[in-house]
Amino acid sequence: MLNRQDDGMPFLLQYENVAWYEDGEVRILDRRVFPTEKRHVVCKDYHEVIKAIQDMVTQSAGPFTAVGMGMALAAYQCKDMPEKKQIEFLKTASEELGNARPTTANRYSQITTRAYELGKEAIESGKDPINRIFEDTIDSMNRRYSTMQKVGDYLVDMMPNNSGVLTQCYGETIIGAIIRAARRTDKDFKIFDAETRPFMQGARLTSSCFQEAGFDTTVVTDNMTNFILERGDIDFYTSAADSITMDGYIANKIGTKQIAILANRVGVPYFVTGIPDLDKKSKDAIKIEYRDPEQCLEFAGIRTSMKGVKSIYPAFDITSPELIGAIVTDKGAFSPYSLNDYLKKGKVEEFY
Repeated sequence: MLNRQDDGMPFLLQYENVAWYEDGEVRILDRRVFPTEKRHVVCKDYHEVIKAIQDMVTQSAGPFTAVGMGMALAAYQCKDMPEKKQIEFLKTASEELGNARPTTANRYSQITTRAYELGKEAIESGKDPINRIFEDTIDSMNRRYSTMQKVGDYLVDMMPNNSGVLTQCYGETIIGAIIRAARRTDKDFKIFDAETRPFMQGARLTSSCFQEAGFDTTVVTDNMTNFILERGDIDFYTSAADSITMDGYIANKIGTKQIAILANRVGVPYFVTGIPDLDKKSKDAIKIEYRDPEQCLEFAGIRTSMKGVKSIYPAFDITSPELIGAIVTDKGAFSPYSLNDYLKKGKVEEFY
């Protein structure tokens, strides 16, 4: 029986609902239609996993699991090839899955490169590479969930009971970690979720997790955040980060910075959660992904602007350290100006 760390997690964070390989298929819960529908996208080729990631079937930390399961699928696809061809096939899959999206390619590639090495070793020793890669992906999920639980524990410890908390986008694992930490410490929060256009992750995903867990949950449209901040509803603003550079800059879903500016203006602290990217020494290492601007011109499949109207869609923005109160990690909370202190807190654990 597999060891799992998803006990007490919301529906969205149960392992089978993130991404799951079985019998030559990867099933990924379609977060684009949740919670209106609970359906899975079924991938029978690892290229379909890449497309699912690029099409936002899964996002936040979900692709970390999807690329690992995609590597198990790639091993299945090439299982009848000669040994050398199997290894070449896995190598190509590792590179392509690892670069499914540019801003987080360094994190994806850690997972796919390890899966390739394990698969190659299994093939060369006459063992099953599919199961070895699958088990490694589960191990990776377990590490992420247990590591992010430490982050969630530190964050919840910093927040007084009955605080008003504003979120941005969908922080995936950290949301479940906050819920488990709050239950363990008997804390309650009033949660305000910015809707996060154009994919509405805050309105659909974050709010669903907190509501399922029994928190007082309110969705606010993206242009209401200043109103609730000035009205005094919010004690803390928090978000995860797709990238945390060692000079204290963070990249997260577009709109994160403007909320940080507004929070800073009224004295509401902004706490970022995540693990620093040790390989990204400065903000110059962040590559902003630009997505199809047509996605900003429609809602639920219905076009909202006249034909011929243009848009832009940068997927992320970069928030500078002066707007960040603390970066909360698995080793405690740090000033964004002193992230090198993170390295002084003992061995850096493998996270992905």
